[in-house]
Amino acid sequence: MAVRVLRADGRPAAPWKNGGGLTREIAAAPSGAGTADFAWRVSLADVAQGGPFSRFEGVDRVITLVDGPGMVLTVDGSAHTVAERYAPFAFPGDADTDCRLLGGPLVDFNVMTRRGRARAGVEIVRGRAALPASAGAALLVVVLEGSALLEAAGTTLGRFDAALVTGAHGEAVDAHDEALDVTGVAALVTLTGATATVQGVRAVTK
Repeated sequence: MAVRVLRADGRPAAPWKNGGGLTREIAAAPSGAGTADFAWRVSLADVAQGGPFSRFEGVDRVITLVDGPGMVLTVDGSAHTVAERYAPFAFPGDADTDCRLLGGPLVDFNVMTRRGRARAGVEIVRGRAALPASAGAALLVVVLEGSALLEAAGTTLGRFDAALVTGAHGEAVDAHDEALDVTGVAALVTLTGATATVQGVRAVTK
């Protein structure tokens, strides 16, 4: 088992693809990939105003409200209210998507995977949980509120800190090898179908 800690301190902010906001990338694969060729990408975004979302061809997205009053996303003409914190909402990244804020600025958590190269599941965790994994999968833990303890590693994660958990040399992680004790709320992202890219993951935090 390998655990790579990705601290939030010093995580750089970058403009959205369409210039309408700021994003802070937590991790992406493969190493050196940009917005046009990643297999998967996980980030946090500061949204100060409504407007169109960037379009990502061939990409599936899961967005989760972390802070703020929420928003209405109109996806290919269908309106979806995203106002409940920590409730993941999945939609195609290549759909025409517009955002209307429900009151003020917000922070959201984004998971993007390129079809045919990777898939992702997003689970919200409170309390203690095992970290299951299988061969060819990676687990990314991101603390959205409070803190979390990686018990076997003896590592505490603060708010917006993350940890990437993989098996040694791509092997499966035994669920008994690592457990997560969350005081608050964390997102557990299971990434599959990206075996070749997990070993070359780019972490932009220190």
